[in-house]
Amino acid sequence: MTRSDLVNKLAERFGQLTQRDTEFAVKTVLDAMSDALGRGHRIEIRGFGSFSINRRPPRLGRNPRSGEKVTIPEKLVPHFKPGKALRESVDARLPVAPPP
Repeated sequence: MTRSDLVNKLAERFGQLTQRDTEFAVKTVLDAMSDALGRGHRIEIRGFGSFSINRRPPRLGRNPRSGEKVTIPEKLVPHFKPGKALRESVDARLPVAPPP
């Protein structure tokens, strides 16, 4: 699902909101989440999951073209951990593939 799919779905579900209002609401929520993560805060949405920041330590990598060693600096990356209700919901809806 893309951002525009989410906006369309919300606009259909809540008829009193215009497409523009729905777009603004989605943008506001996502901006607030990005801002909170950028400040190092944790976001928890009950029944859905939590977003946090993980630290990737510096490491030694290789340039694929030349093969020379390159130092990759430390990074902070967003991490999503689904909540129990979301995991169970997805598990119940997806058919389990038989083993090969």
